[in-house]
Amino acid sequence: MIFIKLFFESFRFAFSALRENKTRTFLSLLGVTIGIMTIIGIFSAVNTLRANLESSVEKLGSRSIYIQKWPWGGGGDYPWWKYVNRPEPTVRDFDQLKQRATLADGIALEVGMSDKTLKFLNNNVEKVYISAVSNDYYKIRNLEFQAGRYFTESESERGTAVVIIGSTIAKGLFPHTDPIGKTIQALGRRLKVIGVFKEEGEGMLIDVSLDNIAVVPLNFARNVINVRNFGPSIIVNAKNGVSLDEAESELRGLMRSIHRLSPKQEDDFALNQTTIITAQLDTMFQIVNTAGFCIGILSVLVGGFGIANIMFVSVKERTHIIGIQKSLGAKNYFILWQFLIESVALCIFGGLMGLFVVYTLAFLLKIIAGIGVVVHLDEVLLAIFISTTIGLISGIIPAIIAGKLDPVEAIRSK
Repeated sequence: MIFIKLFFESFRFAFSALRENKTRTFLSLLGVTIGIMTIIGIFSAVNTLRANLESSVEKLGSRSIYIQKWPWGGGGDYPWWKYVNRPEPTVRDFDQLKQRATLADGIALEVGMSDKTLKFLNNNVEKVYISAVSNDYYKIRNLEFQAGRYFTESESERGTAVVIIGSTIAKGLFPHTDPIGKTIQALGRRLKVIGVFKEEGEGMLIDVSLDNIAVVPLNFARNVINVRNFGPSIIVNAKNGVSLDEAESELRGLMRSIHRLSPKQEDDFALNQTTIITAQLDTMFQIVNTAGFCIGILSVLVGGFGIANIMFVSVKERTHIIGIQKSLGAKNYFILWQFLIESVALCIFGGLMGLFVVYTLAFLLKIIAGIGVVVHLDEVLLAIFISTTIGLISGIIPAIIAGKLDPVEAIRSK
């Protein structure tokens, strides 16, 4: 109980000193504030980017494998010459996989056509991405409808001239009219609108949002275009309880069998997973996190040196008071606690100010730009831990010096 009373008494003395020197206290906080703001700000920016990326990848299908001619990736060492002569996935490949795959929940063939124009009466929408898909596409991608419905199996099989459009297209073609049942022009054909996708908003990845996409049955597109000229993809969704590695292993074996490749021949197809995208960017995020942490720590250390300097000045200014306290029986650790608490409090206040700035900016971004900034609790705790540690390091030497002062010499110093 005596120790607790002494601790709170030290606490009171420390905060009394901080209140008496408001300008000096505020200036001492700035270095720590900027450092913590930098660390948490960069961590939050990376977390937000990662969350948006994961959301975009989720739209592509987190349990999906894309069978394509080109493997995902790139960079200076991308061996494009190995892939340029590969065959595109075909309808035959698609049909064979549907018959033979046992670990797939859904298999769809997709063909994408970019920069197309859709027309309705005098209204045009340009640069539309038209996606021609087989019936199982709804099993691959989570499709939410603002109005209307998906294709029936009969419409898919017969290649009926129907279309589902994104919300942006619907607003452009039908600003004051219900789109369902209307006939639009696309790919040189007349198409009946049977559905409108729910608005998603833009994602980080290209062609991920359904807002500016028009979806038509694959068999309709086959009557209009040569699908091989538009980079077709076979998308396979793994069954629940089946790992992507198991599903990929089965698909590799089936595709090699369908293409009649010998054991010595390399694959003439690519099996792409959405995790490839996040894995490539995780390295970049890690570098940014490390750089931000180092910059922030340097700023915090500079602030710590400033606080240590202020603490030395504070010891000198209060030498006379320390002498009186010790002459009245104050122990060394009581004096030490005063200065340690003052130093730690300065750093924690600085850290809290940095967090306040980050949360304020996050709130403003949410209100103005609609961007939800992600700040994790463990990063907030890290900021408080760093602030406390810097406070202890900055204040320990001045506190020890103050605790060892001779009371008689200290009283005479005034």
